[in-house]
Amino acid sequence: MKFLITGFKGQLGYDINRELVKRGYTDILALDKDEMDITDRDEVLRIVKDYNPDVIFHCAAWTAVDKAEEMADACHNVNVIGTKNMVDASLEVGAKIIYMSTDYVFDGTKDGIYTEDDLVNPQSVYGRTKFEGEEEVRRNPNHFITRISWVFGINGGNFIRTMLKLSDNHDTLNVVDDQIGSPTYTVDLARLLVDMSETDKYGTYNATNEGYVSWADFAEYIFKVNNKNVKVNHVSTEEYLELTGTVQAYRPRNSRLSKEKLVLNGFDKLPSWEDATIRYSEELKKEKVLRR
Repeated sequence: MKFLITGFKGQLGYDINRELVKRGYTDILALDKDEMDITDRDEVLRIVKDYNPDVIFHCAAWTAVDKAEEMADACHNVNVIGTKNMVDASLEVGAKIIYMSTDYVFDGTKDGIYTEDDLVNPQSVYGRTKFEGEEEVRRNPNHFITRISWVFGINGGNFIRTMLKLSDNHDTLNVVDDQIGSPTYTVDLARLLVDMSETDKYGTYNATNEGYVSWADFAEYIFKVNNKNVKVNHVSTEEYLELTGTVQAYRPRNSRLSKEKLVLNGFDKLPSWEDATIRYSEELKKEKVLRR
């Protein structure tokens, strides 16, 4: 099989490539925006036709949630137009397409756990453009859409890295406790996505590590497993914004996603977020040793 990865230099694209190599796949075209501008339709069609992949992992996206509010056109161009171009190219060559969506397609007001069949109601530019991207992807019948959240991986910035960096010069931190979701380790997610690519069990799936936690409790766990003595003050989203004087895009309060559909279709659930946090923390330690 031949695989094309967009957004290769991001956290997930990097680990999808690692997972493919680990399984013995050698025909992989891993591209970042420097090699292929997904918003350039002609360039996308030319590169995809020339390579003729069996599977496209479309990881490239505008993910700066707050900046999207002030740069809505640019965000739309990447997340919607760019995705449309990738879908058109996938249809031209008959490739499966695997698209990463987000918990932000929901408004987070449901009293319970979200399933893939729940009505979407995105409240941010980022959430809206990612859902519009989903709709583009559905034009290719051979598609997988995975709704993911709170992503962390070795090849980029994320909440765990931020907390550990702040722990170097802070003994107290204010962290919100009214947003609940599932942290997702790109190593685990990449394994699932490659599993999916080897099947024809197409559709929309929630795909996050198991279990639910608030950002504040997540921060406390990060400090615990990394032996950091930092006190976490639990604050509401409103209190946090008032304390920091910042303006943010809307964030869903409830991002609890059901993963039962994975099991029903023969896929393994991802490990717990606690287990993932421990393994990622070990990976970070190895990275520091290698950099010395």
